[in-house]
Amino acid sequence: MLTPSNKKSRTTLINLSLLVIAAGFLTYAFFIHDNKKPIRYLAIFGPMSYEANKGKTDTTYHTVQDFSFIDQDGKTITQKDLEGSIYVTDFFFTTCHSICPVMSTKMEHIYDTYKGNPEVKFLSHTVDPEVDSVPLLKAYAQKHNADSKQWMFVTGDKKQLYEVARSGYFLDAQQGNGGPDDFIHTQNFALIDKDKRIRGYYDGTDSTDVEQLIKDIGLLLKEYHYKESN
Repeated sequence: MLTPSNKKSRTTLINLSLLVIAAGFLTYAFFIHDNKKPIRYLAIFGPMSYEANKGKTDTTYHTVQDFSFIDQDGKTITQKDLEGSIYVTDFFFTTCHSICPVMSTKMEHIYDTYKGNPEVKFLSHTVDPEVDSVPLLKAYAQKHNADSKQWMFVTGDKKQLYEVARSGYFLDAQQGNGGPDDFIHTQNFALIDKDKRIRGYYDGTDSTDVEQLIKDIGLLLKEYHYKESN
């Protein structure tokens, strides 16, 4: 026969068991649900404009303008080649012996992480188009094991290259017109979403920043997948 003390202990044990089961169920449900959502949303960088529309205020974010460059295969690259993908972009030159080799090695690490993923692309612009011909870009791309379908090294008109660096990606704050004496040298990478908006800046020579960029690419993919499934 159970004593009052034993009955109380048994009741307590049952209650604790039920709590554990309930907690386990809630934890399972939480993670199943949470896996569909990004842990957090990345900020959107650049100027914003506000327009009144039917009594509501719509926010319009800065987007990277259209462009036309030539890649390592001699193919014309425009925004259409990046549709449906997020991408990481940077500016370099093949004869650089300071930050560029480090940046390109770090970019290769990010590229390797997402290699074969059609939703992630990479766009590296030369800042020295007078020197960086298509054959030189091809050799540089091969050195970093880049598939031109996913990682494009581009050249083109210097003024347009510099214009997109400054007014498109905001990767250089100095004034300039892309003339003979104008030169851009930045170690920063920019993360661009599928809507051509800037979602982050990262020091391409810093391992911690690069690892954060890898995580943020995954987070941005998760954000789009969640939006597309709802």
